[in-house]
Amino acid sequence: MSRCLMVDIGAGTMDVLCHDDETGLHVKAVARSPVLEISERASELPGNLLVTGKEMGGGALARILAKRAETSEVVMTGSASMTVHHDVDRVRSMGIRVVDDAEAEELTATGRHSHLHLEDLSRDRLERLVTSLGIPFDFDVMGVCAQDHGTPPRGVSHLDYRHRLFQDVLDGEALPHALLFADHEVPSTFNRLCSIAESAEEFPASEVYVMDSGMAAILGAAMDPEAQASERFMVLDIATSHTVGAALIGLEIAGFFEYHTNDITLDRLEALLVDLAEGRLSHQQILSEGGHGAYVRRRIGYKSVECIVATGPRRFLVSPSGLPIVWGAPFGDNLMTGTVGLLQAIRIRKGLEPIFVV
Repeated sequence: MSRCLMVDIGAGTMDVLCHDDETGLHVKAVARSPVLEISERASELPGNLLVTGKEMGGGALARILAKRAETSEVVMTGSASMTVHHDVDRVRSMGIRVVDDAEAEELTATGRHSHLHLEDLSRDRLERLVTSLGIPFDFDVMGVCAQDHGTPPRGVSHLDYRHRLFQDVLDGEALPHALLFADHEVPSTFNRLCSIAESAEEFPASEVYVMDSGMAAILGAAMDPEAQASERFMVLDIATSHTVGAALIGLEIAGFFEYHTNDITLDRLEALLVDLAEGRLSHQQILSEGGHGAYVRRRIGYKSVECIVATGPRRFLVSPSGLPIVWGAPFGDNLMTGTVGLLQAIRIRKGLEPIFVV
């Protein structure tokens, strides 16, 4: 394992890290997220719209397509419609017509629809970005992380289902890298990660791995030197759309919570961190507040917390905090938290020494 390409696909940015073990060189870039790029394209395309491709991060795009369906015909293939919602009836209730791939091809041939293709991972875009940095587009290992809620059974909340999936894994192995998968190992319920692994087949990489971005951020922040020098610590990644906080003993996850960044205040965030350390959070409590959820295995005790490593594009929210916050910056850039965690997860998987991230 020498030449590595790591990609963290978020709601606001796509963070890219190229790392070479032999030379120690790392080159990084932060670009607009795929969902912002494709949402802009969806807004600009005229007339009726035919949407094909794979499930990708939805958010703004789902809202644009639902709004478009009020005035124009919007047709989506089944695989693309999962970007809007995993329940096809919910998609149809928005006025969107869902068709199979064969009918989509027939509609394409008529020329009566503008065409929009969905995917989180575009080889053309990444190749242009990486080569513009002076890096040859050829890798031994490629890793990609993104948030995936899983595909819940009908009637099951996607937030409940996501945390049930995490709990099943972490109850057995309470380490963030337990949620790293080689491309051929991805559980089918993680449809978005499966779609990313499928897209990655087009990339010149000998090995491909995918991982949930929340777990990647936890591991990346845990590589901070102050965290590494601590026995009990916490990490906090405040991203564009989602915030994740975790309590750790070494690399063992004692518990974590996820929240929508726009819904959180400094006071609530500080209380969440203290309650997490004290083992007082519950998944249902966080859901009832409008948060994403929580998982608690054990209490580490807030008084024993040696530091709280904060990363993410919106970590300025905790600037006024009186908690023991330290600013994490893997490879000198707090936006590289997910890519560094992804790289470290792969290194652990392969039995390699940890990277030095200062």
